[in-house]
Amino acid sequence: MFNGLKKAVTFSYDDGVVQDRRLIAMFDKYGLKATFNLNSGLFGQTSKIHRNSIDLDHTRFSADEIREVYRGHEVAAHTLTHPLLPELEEEEIIRQVDCDRRNLEELAGYPVCGMAYPCGGQNNDDRVAGIIGRCTPIRYARTIVSSYSFDLQSNLLRFNPTVHHMEFDRLFSLGDEFISLKPDTPKIFYIWGHSYEFDYRPEYWDRMEEFCRMISRHEDIFYGTNSEVLLNEPPVPAV
Repeated sequence: MFNGLKKAVTFSYDDGVVQDRRLIAMFDKYGLKATFNLNSGLFGQTSKIHRNSIDLDHTRFSADEIREVYRGHEVAAHTLTHPLLPELEEEEIIRQVDCDRRNLEELAGYPVCGMAYPCGGQNNDDRVAGIIGRCTPIRYARTIVSSYSFDLQSNLLRFNPTVHHMEFDRLFSLGDEFISLKPDTPKIFYIWGHSYEFDYRPEYWDRMEEFCRMISRHEDIFYGTNSEVLLNEPPVPAV
């Protein structure tokens, strides 16, 4: 149960890029909550990312901006420098995850207990999840594999999201289904992505706001961060 409700919506966004500020303003407008997965070893980096023949701004916030930008939402680990973890030795996996976690805790002012695996493709496996579970305080870790399901999952260290936000047709159809759902058991609608992806086309920001408007403010839905939804943790301090 989620604060007495059987349905919960949560969002997860990676990399800590400047477009997060616009997205957070949208979430705040509609009373939605998200978790933002950050690479503390890359804070302040200015770069472009080339996707689909377009160069998109991929500038990351500086360390001293983190607490203010993500106030009221959750920050979580994404490793120090965004490596492909299955290719690393155990010691380096631990360093990448736990140093990032500790850096973020110092900046955010509260315990960091979650993460999202970096990189595309096969970015996690049982070995990596086992190392993280045994050797760090991380309690949940999100993959990039869409489940298209609202069912709870037993393995939180390889947690599959419901859908990527750019699958707009699927996103909206799942949203309609979730709103109509009258479940007997708890259900989670988990959406993930990168905020810079909305810059592909101006209308993508409009589509996202349309979705936020649709999914928000339903009395039978709990809106929380990843930790609140997956772990039943209390809200992060609004410091």
